Amino acid sequence: MSLNARIARFYDRSSPIWLETWGEQMHHGYYDSNTKDHKQAQLEMIERLLEWGHFSGSAPKILDAGCGVGGSSRYLVNKFPGATSLGLTLSPLQVERGRAYNQKAGLGDRIELRAQDVFELKPKDDGPFDLIWSLESAEHMADKEGLLKLFFDALKPGGQLIMATWCSSDSYDNLNDKEVQTLRRIEALYHLPPMVSIETLHLAAQRVGWTQIASADWSKAVEPFWSAVIKTGLDPRNWPGLIKAGSETIKGAWAMRYMRRGFKLECIKYGLLRAQKPMA
Repeated sequence: MSLNARIARFYDRSSPIWLETWGEQMHHGYYDSNTKDHKQAQLEMIERLLEWGHFSGSAPKILDAGCGVGGSSRYLVNKFPGATSLGLTLSPLQVERGRAYNQKAGLGDRIELRAQDVFELKPKDDGPFDLIWSLESAEHMADKEGLLKLFFDALKPGGQLIMATWCSSDSYDNLNDKEVQTLRRIEALYHLPPMVSIETLHLAAQRVGWTQIASADWSKAVEPFWSAVIKTGLDPRNWPGLIKAGSETIKGAWAMRYMRRGFKLECIKYGLLRAQKPMA
């Protein structure tokens, strides 16, 4: 079975229990001294990324690359009057659920969701976009430089990329055995190709031709999220849904302890990248 097929199957099976316990935002939260609850932290993540990305566009056309059930798309089109979004995910179930959320929110005419590989995007037909939003999906894609080139081609001149993705702290040659073993377990259980460092992403963006490139490590700001997710997994009220989701989802839940270990060891990083396409 191909990597994409395994990813689609994983999210088809695991998304229902996530939606029941956490809701429509399928990503880390951002935590600081003012954080009151975990769902607030997830929305705060979106706001902090927009602030860090220096994005305040009006009526933008957005690509939500790896959109889950479209939680970010709904937040963004509500924030920016007149905005529209195209969301891509490999999971048909996420598209089905996301379209239902869109209709309920009265946003069905402003958000399009597709079960489609991001690499099948046709920049000339689907774009150009003002903003490409890539929140915790790039870790599933092996060709990081190819992905950055695709995003570059899909943007308008002056358009912006804001990306948050799971990264390794360094190349695997420079990590100890425990660190490598932890990352390999995460990759196997979450269907990831080998992770790359934040520096690797930054250098790839330079090679593609992006300008105004910046990168950052937000690992400390997101680390509390995994303890919260593990706590919900241990709640007996969630066990029936976990069992119903099947063995692969149970393995994914088991992988949460490796994520927490990876952050403790500092071999996994929550990497950010922002960049701009040069003006014509």
